[in-house]
Amino acid sequence: MQGLARGLARDFGARDITVNVVQPGPTNTDMNPHDGPLVQAMHDEMALKRHGTAEDVAHLVAYLVGPHASGITGAMHTIDGGFGA
Repeated sequence: MQGLARGLARDFGARDITVNVVQPGPTNTDMNPHDGPLVQAMHDEMALKRHGTAEDVAHLVAYLVGPHASGITGAMHTIDGGFGA
């Protein structure tokens, strides 16, 4: 994904189009509820001991498509509560 994002960022940059990848971690959804059977194992590996929300991810995406992030392109953005920290 990172290589694809970087390549597309270079291809579309001349048109002022940004390309980024958003990588959510444990997020409270029907398929991965914050009170599911694997929650303790996931939270043990996270800096923030909680699932994220769909709104958390949406806020990041809204920022990336907005005017304040116009210089951010070809990047990976992980929003996982420190799961990979």
